[in-house]
Amino acid sequence: MKRVFLLATVLFFAVQVHAQEINWVSLEEAVALQKKNPKKIMMDVYTNWCGPCKMLDRNTFHNKDVVDYVNKNYYAVKFNAEGDDTINFNGQTFDNPQYDPAKANRRNSVHELSRHFQVRSYPSIIFLAEDGTWLTSVVGYKTPKQLELYLKLFKNDDHKGFKSQEDFTAYYNAFKPEFSE
Repeated sequence: MKRVFLLATVLFFAVQVHAQEINWVSLEEAVALQKKNPKKIMMDVYTNWCGPCKMLDRNTFHNKDVVDYVNKNYYAVKFNAEGDDTINFNGQTFDNPQYDPAKANRRNSVHELSRHFQVRSYPSIIFLAEDGTWLTSVVGYKTPKQLELYLKLFKNDDHKGFKSQEDFTAYYNAFKPEFSE
């Protein structure tokens, strides 16, 4: 009986952990998925050595509210800004010709796709429209409630009504977060 209880407990927690995972895909997969079912892309641009990137992954991208919202409303892409992947995006091929495998977990050369999106610090969260055009980059560690503002802003296309920085400031000040920390 103890074994059955133990097995049930382990399975319960395994399901709980699995239930709080963002469905990460490659950028190429996200673009292909957009053609079948248009959604915006949220791209986590990180590096292996970046402490705030690891905090974002652990604290924000495993938050149940964030996971549920992103999985329902976005295609989520995880991109190593100093990795060695070859990526095809918008008819161009991007790679990292200066990549040094010996530095895989330390500072390495910057991937061409990072330069394309003008990423200057990590973590950065890039939002792309349904047609793959760049919307914005959100720089730095964000808590679930801080990220919620951007997730809802772009999902609902509220950004399209902004004519100035003051419009964003008014949106920011009026925003009432609902996600748990």
